[in-house]
Amino acid sequence: MEIKSAEFVISNTKVELCPEGNLPEYAFIGRSNVGKSSLINMLTKNSKLAMTSSTPGKTLLINHFLINKEWYLVDLPGYGYAARGKKQIDKIQKIIEDYVLEREQMTNLFVLVDIRLEPQKIDLEFFEWLGENGIPFSIIFTKADKLTVGKARANVDTYLKKLSEQWEELPPVFVSSSEKKTGRKEILDYIDSINKSL
Repeated sequence: MEIKSAEFVISNTKVELCPEGNLPEYAFIGRSNVGKSSLINMLTKNSKLAMTSSTPGKTLLINHFLINKEWYLVDLPGYGYAARGKKQIDKIQKIIEDYVLEREQMTNLFVLVDIRLEPQKIDLEFFEWLGENGIPFSIIFTKADKLTVGKARANVDTYLKKLSEQWEELPPVFVSSSEKKTGRKEILDYIDSINKSL
């Protein structure tokens, strides 16, 4: 799939204010500072589409971008940023939960994981919650350029081994680097294949 157009449509905190219609939505989520905005900008070849920031936790809204006038890319708030107060963490958790559980148009949730880290409790709990609620998701390992190919592969294998303790069937997995544009074709082709099957 080639992205010919990517336009910002709306930001909000309430799922009922998301765009009307039946276009499929592919949402991106991950812990703060996982490289989500950079990945979105790399996928769309638009360095200014999603706001990147050195400050973790800048995305506090549900952001909809219309791609090729055919589907939405949805940028969700990051979870688990400890420097926020409990009240704000609860508020963000509600935004995420409401969207993930109630948004019928959401076709797949891409969960971003930093390839350099060992499996984090917060991510594993999030995957478990997705499984319990029957949410279709895939994993994108980010920042692959920060490791050698061998080390990156070993880290992914370790992660999947950990996941297989809980999961009989593992979700689709992608390895990406926003710097080197790694994984772009695979992720977009995956979205394209789902769109064609709808």
